[in-house]
Amino acid sequence: MPYANSSAVREFYLVGFPTEPSTQLLLFFLVLTNYLITLSGNAVIICITLSDHRLQSPMYFFLRNFSFAEIWFTTVTVPKLLAGFLWGSHTISFAGCMTQCYFYFLLGATEFLLLGVMSFDRYQAVCNPLRYPALMTRKFCFKLVCGTWVAAFFNILGPLIMVTGLPYCDSNVINHFFCDRTPLVNLACTNTEWVETINLVLAGVLILGSLVLTVISYCLITLAVLRIPSVQGRSKAFSTCASHMVVVTIVYGSHIFMHVRTTHTYTERVDKVVALLTSVVAPSLNPFIYTLRNEKVKEALRDAARKRGLFLKEEVKEKTGKNFHKIVAGEM
Repeated sequence: MPYANSSAVREFYLVGFPTEPSTQLLLFFLVLTNYLITLSGNAVIICITLSDHRLQSPMYFFLRNFSFAEIWFTTVTVPKLLAGFLWGSHTISFAGCMTQCYFYFLLGATEFLLLGVMSFDRYQAVCNPLRYPALMTRKFCFKLVCGTWVAAFFNILGPLIMVTGLPYCDSNVINHFFCDRTPLVNLACTNTEWVETINLVLAGVLILGSLVLTVISYCLITLAVLRIPSVQGRSKAFSTCASHMVVVTIVYGSHIFMHVRTTHTYTERVDKVVALLTSVVAPSLNPFIYTLRNEKVKEALRDAARKRGLFLKEEVKEKTGKNFHKIVAGEM
């Protein structure tokens, strides 16, 4: 039952990472560097997959959506963390806290479902290559992506309503750098076992369900690849899935540790470090994982760089020629 009217807390205090001022400044620059890499790297993936004709397959359509979700996933938490490092801004309003919590889990849930969809796409590409264009049409891919956002929305909406309705009438100190659901539930001054149970079930269904789909897809892919007679053919087939498998391992491993368990096993220090790696470090690595292991993306980036270089050379030549004519005209 909701307890919205009994909540006396109007704002929360995020502890963050209390350290010496010099360490705070170092952490600020480290987090800022990773954040800028995440923004620029994923923005490049979005732009290059939109502009290059070789990257118009479903695989890159899903990758583009995953990069979009990654940008906003890290943006939900990092700016507030940076403000805490630089200006000591640790308070957040009740509404702001619940909004941050919702979008963090919404975008995280969307990423899980997108990873499952991407594994399904790779399964179709490897195991049904002749039927792949007919199966993975643009319309069907669009429906899959919309379905991930809708499913994530409804999966997260119920738990957030329950967390928002809990009575927070004692402490308002959250020993975290953002409004995570578990420390929020721990602050409530009422029995929250039913909330924990529902959160655990929904998190398990979402994370483990999409993970099962991913594992089954890659088991079938592995069996199909092992039947390819040539070593070169097997290597090429595995290389198309390698980057996705690396990202799956990083994302699922950290989030299962954080969310698919009860609050009785919650450890604040460890969870803060894992959340920092998940929210800040991992999103900055994903663009490199996808580009460095993908020949088509690397070729598209090289071509874009060459075109940009030629454009700049032509622009410099044009400006130089105009300036030369102006000088000559002035002397005459």
